[in-house]
Amino acid sequence: MHATTLFTHRTALSWLLSGALLLSLALSIQAAPRPVPAPPAVAASGYILQDFHTGKIIASSNADERLEPASLTKLMSAYIVFAELEKNNIALADEVLISETAWRTGGSRMFVEADSRVSVENLLKGMIIQSGNDATVALAEYVAGTEGAFAELMNHEAKILGMTGSNFQNSSGLPGKEHYTTATDLAILTRALISNFPGYYPLYSQKEFTYNDITQPNRNKLLWRDDTIDGVKTGHTNSAGYCLVTSALRDDMRLISVVLGTKSPNARSKESQKLLNYGYRFYETRRLYAAGESISTSKLWKGERDQIDMGVNQDIYVTIPRGQEDALSTTITIQEQIIAPIEKDSSLGIATVTFGDEVLVEQDILALDDYAEGGLIQRLKDSALLFFE
Repeated sequence: MHATTLFTHRTALSWLLSGALLLSLALSIQAAPRPVPAPPAVAASGYILQDFHTGKIIASSNADERLEPASLTKLMSAYIVFAELEKNNIALADEVLISETAWRTGGSRMFVEADSRVSVENLLKGMIIQSGNDATVALAEYVAGTEGAFAELMNHEAKILGMTGSNFQNSSGLPGKEHYTTATDLAILTRALISNFPGYYPLYSQKEFTYNDITQPNRNKLLWRDDTIDGVKTGHTNSAGYCLVTSALRDDMRLISVVLGTKSPNARSKESQKLLNYGYRFYETRRLYAAGESISTSKLWKGERDQIDMGVNQDIYVTIPRGQEDALSTTITIQEQIIAPIEKDSSLGIATVTFGDEVLVEQDILALDDYAEGGLIQRLKDSALLFFE
């Protein structure tokens, strides 16, 4: 026999299927999604626009094509150094002896001097803000002994992050036959860098840095043009063209754009801004549920408490076309009979968020606390009730 109950949460309908041992709560009734204007034309060899929280790809072209990263390589170099700092293997105050190899490295420079000692903190600023190849090689040698060994660390970390289209031969981004990445991989790396190292990420918004009485500006001109942009990194070689990874934060929505192989410094800024403006104009990212927040309750059998609170252990975000929240639907499917004892974070069901026919999120519904067994009388009473259920 089926029992049906009508709830009044945005015309929500729930139904109990007694033979299926599952309780499904449909938290909204969907409207059909409406079309979104096509992304703008972008004059680049490859690009991607992605939401930081959800990983939603809003626009892309040739995103998986292997291309030269130039100094965007330094994003991975920084990721390795940040990880070493977090592990306390090195410290910001450490003084690094500058080798002749680092001093002689060509391309953009911090202007460190051979046989001098420079702090890890200043070398990081020289690498990130000034894009100094000399600073980058010095850090690589300090972390791994040689730049070649450091490149092995870079490739190992790339595999861990799922950067399947990348291979690094050096730390700075100077051209190499087998030195390449993709727009997709750089977006993966940038998301991980911002997420895993929030204490160091503000370095990417610093507009200039002075070392050895030489002040150099950050080459990311968008830092001056748009105050919602707080990073990330430029790159250029003759063969790679002008490249830019950008991130912006507007109204709690963070977007990441990767533009590779444009024709000029102005073009990489213009095309990146174009992508970001498109993403913010036509899309929005919403947090539907917060980690630790009770999003469903159910009867608890044989427990000290009558009810059990359930939720998720990480925030649930969705990225959808702007103004189309009426096409969202959340279904929570949980066990029909939940019997104590229940440990915190035990999986009790699934939350599924859809947009039209597209599944956006599937996430476990968990117990938000430990729930102990009740006393003997409570357990006997509930056993009898369960028998008749």
